[in-house]
Amino acid sequence: MADERLIAALDVRTLSEAKALVEKLGDSVGFYKVGMELFYAVGPQIITYLKEQNKKIFLDLKLHDIPNTVAEGLVSLMKLGVDIFNVHASGGFTMMQKAVTRVHEEAAKMGINPPKLIAITILTSTNDEDWQGLGMAMPIHEQVVRLAKLTQKAGLDGVVASAREAQMIREACGNDFMIVTPGVRPAGASADDQSRITTPAQALQNGASQLVIGRPIYAADNPKASADNILEEIKNIK
Repeated sequence: MADERLIAALDVRTLSEAKALVEKLGDSVGFYKVGMELFYAVGPQIITYLKEQNKKIFLDLKLHDIPNTVAEGLVSLMKLGVDIFNVHASGGFTMMQKAVTRVHEEAAKMGINPPKLIAITILTSTNDEDWQGLGMAMPIHEQVVRLAKLTQKAGLDGVVASAREAQMIREACGNDFMIVTPGVRPAGASADDQSRITTPAQALQNGASQLVIGRPIYAADNPKASADNILEEIKNIK
């Protein structure tokens, strides 16, 4: 069984590219992230395909709108059968609480376990210059923890955050709170457009529960070997 702490990002634009990558990775990867680029291009076809392959799915669409719009949008998305989906914590407590309430109500009607609902704290591409340009006085790491605590108070299952803030979130929110970390790069890999990054092992040691890794896998000459190397790196970390 694949280590579900590794979520491979299908950051491609066509169904054929996505299928080719899933086939290359085979049994090494059991959990995939589907983001805006792929979902907006091919729609639910990719979800159907991944479910046919018995893969788990993190649908990463980052909903952020008025409470009712987000809540009903999630109700529509949950009918696809994904395992994790997300909103922006900056949408506020009311938006998040309404979202989780509606998701749980609809899941009860459908007789299913609700998908895990998590919230984006601060995007891992955000650097200090970007942050200051938004007029923010509070340091990034303090705002991340503040948003994580707000997310937990609203009843969500966890957050998406940089692994650099994972330990602080874990201390603030406890062991049962999901911390999904993008911006993870194996040693020697390019940072690309990410700013607050760590290695896979460091991320888990910092308190991350799951790692989202894209380019280091899909852009590698041998994606399966790259994934296997990451799995080897994290296998002894509990």
